[in-house]
Amino acid sequence: MKKLRIAQISPLIESVPPKKYGGTERVVYYLTEGLVERGHEVTLFASGDSITSARLIAPVTQSLRLGRKIHSTIIMHMLMLSRVYEEMAGEFDIIHSHLEYLTLPYASRSRTPTVLTMHGRLDIPDYVDILKRYSSMAWVSISDSQRAPVPGINWAGTVYHGYPENLFDYNPDPENYFIYLGRFSEEKRPDEAIRLARACKIRLKLAAKIDAADKAYFKAKVEPLLDSPYIEYIGEVDDRRKGELLRNARALLNPIDWPEPFGLVMIEALACGTPVIVRRCGSSPEVITDGVSGFVCDSQLDFIHAIHNIGAISRAACRREFERRFTLRHMVENYETLYRNVIAAASA
Repeated sequence: MKKLRIAQISPLIESVPPKKYGGTERVVYYLTEGLVERGHEVTLFASGDSITSARLIAPVTQSLRLGRKIHSTIIMHMLMLSRVYEEMAGEFDIIHSHLEYLTLPYASRSRTPTVLTMHGRLDIPDYVDILKRYSSMAWVSISDSQRAPVPGINWAGTVYHGYPENLFDYNPDPENYFIYLGRFSEEKRPDEAIRLARACKIRLKLAAKIDAADKAYFKAKVEPLLDSPYIEYIGEVDDRRKGELLRNARALLNPIDWPEPFGLVMIEALACGTPVIVRRCGSSPEVITDGVSGFVCDSQLDFIHAIHNIGAISRAACRREFERRFTLRHMVENYETLYRNVIAAASA
């Protein structure tokens, strides 16, 4: 089939791939590499400290979180979009933006079709209003549950995230601890993970970043709970350390309390053979098969039961679930199909 000229537009906050935390940029990295490997002509718009096999166009030399202080992240992203849609107009068959709403004024007037993957929650009135205003754009969800607040727009498809099969090592024989991994934010409920660990008398390792917006929550709700022999606070970790912590854990304890659009950490755990204990909200029932790759919980008693019965989950079955549904091959092939469908619809 005809190879495509594809633009991938990544947020500039983190490099591609990110040095530490950064789910969107990690997805962009593996998708870009997978598309290049399939023979497509890919141009990645990202920070200059990114690593890629594609052609890299970098509006800033370093990612904005780690690089020089700037007055406005929005201005830097708008300048990048201007380059894609104005200076380089006509150079691409398809533009794939991961900047979500910032892309809309440019994409809606471009002759080149754009697909917009939504990486965040959509259950906020302002977000619903903007998606409805641009309802004919080619929107991509990362789970079916993510679409629920805005059902009547042009959803071009749902594409689950995926990782290379050999990225995470499978471990059938874990150590005796559970892991909480991600961000210390109230919606992800690390405080509840700690309380569960203390109540069940299990070892819990906490490997997560603290965003500036979450510092007050961490100081008030998390830090006071860390003084326990069952709790080990590690902090933000890089990919190597993350893989080590996940594959050696008995389970990922993930008591999220928000409409999680996807949850990369869950498939990272499955790739290691590590079961996931998660609250039933957002995408979790789509990603985790209750009783097969972990436990999907409705109450605190469910969480306690899951912790005490985690040995009933086969780690080999967790790995098979990852290989069956969440590999890079699945993600790249699904996006290829989606790109061609959007291009065909635009030229019809």
